[in-house]
Amino acid sequence: MSSNAEKFTELISGDFPEGALPDHQVYEHPLVKRYATKEMSFVWSPAMKFTTWRKLWISLATAEQELEIEITDEQLAQMRDKLYDIDFDFAAKKEREFRHDVMGHVHAFGEVAPQAMPIIHLGATSCYVGDNTDIIQIKEALLLIKRKLVQTIDILKQFAVKHKDLPTLGFTHYQPAQLTTVGKRCTLWMQDLLLDLYKVDQEIKDLPMRGVKGTTGTQASFLELFDGDHEKVKALNKRVTELLGFEKVIPVSGQTYTRKIDYNVLSVLSGIAQSAYKMCGDIRLLSNLKEVEEPFSKTQIGSSAMAYKRNPMRSERVCSLARYVMGLPNAAANTHANQWFERTLDDSAIRRIYLPEGFLAVDVILNLLSNIGDGLHVWPAVIKARVMSELPFMSTEVILMECVKKGGDRQELHEAIRVHSMDAGAVVKGEGKPNDLMERIAKDPMFKAVHDDLDRLIDPVLFVGRAPEQVDEFITEEVNP
Repeated sequence: MSSNAEKFTELISGDFPEGALPDHQVYEHPLVKRYATKEMSFVWSPAMKFTTWRKLWISLATAEQELEIEITDEQLAQMRDKLYDIDFDFAAKKEREFRHDVMGHVHAFGEVAPQAMPIIHLGATSCYVGDNTDIIQIKEALLLIKRKLVQTIDILKQFAVKHKDLPTLGFTHYQPAQLTTVGKRCTLWMQDLLLDLYKVDQEIKDLPMRGVKGTTGTQASFLELFDGDHEKVKALNKRVTELLGFEKVIPVSGQTYTRKIDYNVLSVLSGIAQSAYKMCGDIRLLSNLKEVEEPFSKTQIGSSAMAYKRNPMRSERVCSLARYVMGLPNAAANTHANQWFERTLDDSAIRRIYLPEGFLAVDVILNLLSNIGDGLHVWPAVIKARVMSELPFMSTEVILMECVKKGGDRQELHEAIRVHSMDAGAVVKGEGKPNDLMERIAKDPMFKAVHDDLDRLIDPVLFVGRAPEQVDEFITEEVNP
């Protein structure tokens, strides 16, 4: 008789049952299924992509008609009427037949707009719809990213203002340093995101259409279409660009727009990811210190084994996704560098991955940042306790100066403070007891001149410099405009 272990081994060594879990046997992309918003998913959806192809064909035919190519109003009307009537199964069938995705959709459009079939894609090459659609999707995605960046910065602004006066221990090299404030630290995160916002704005402003360029960028097919009329070819390029809502068109191209544009766009996304990683890295460290924590719901489970845990899961998710996005510009750089002459097709497959995934991931990151920023929980008592454990050492120079002002000997006072500081440090590190430097100074007659004033001299507010004012100035001069 087989043991339970043998039965288990036999079970898992067999093939996966053919009829088991039929609805769950295909890979689901976590960025779409688990994380991303409907808005960003739509930007990169087949519906958006292929209706944009049709918009490009309609705009091309419209502009060609305006420039006296024989295209009827009825043909244009039929194309407009059938913009959203896409038979994806028919397009896929034609693509398999032709081994060409664009021609599959040309025929799918012609099937529902038969009057227009003779003039669909007239004079164009595949990259007319492919590349221009990519640019339109990139612009729409950048506009969505901009909106979410603004939202995130606004949420963090409220947090910074609320906590601009709350002293907290600063860290350099992750070692205790001079005090700052909780709000001032938040402005460091905001400043990075604000720099990203400037880059996004600039990218939106500078993003050009590929326009109407032909197979190798020479516009030869359109020059033929217009019987050698160069001015009409130029007018067509300009008009199509205008009809699609763009002000700029790339001056020259090969078959595709330069893939340097993809690199620039992904570099902007990488910048946002870097800023998010830095902010959430800080929050993860602060969570460990129990000073600041991200939102934690009533029923949230931090660990399946350790029920007491409050893991910074949102911040960890941000860092995980950000790490992926930060690596994408390298892939885009290699794609651009390896484009031979007017074009090679080894750019196609990878661009289908890193352009949508870069935007989908940053969309998730910004949603998480807004959620985290809106629910950050600050623990002032814990923050003050840590400040007071280090502040006595930082306050010694102030104490020394006050004693000198009242007639003390600077060198003698300095030596006394040095000895007390070393002894207090030994107690903290060697015995694990609280910092008792102030008690030592309070008992030393050499410091009698400030004994009644010690509490004031070690008030944390005196050690934050211009941090509160810097928060106000930063928001007034940089964020609000």
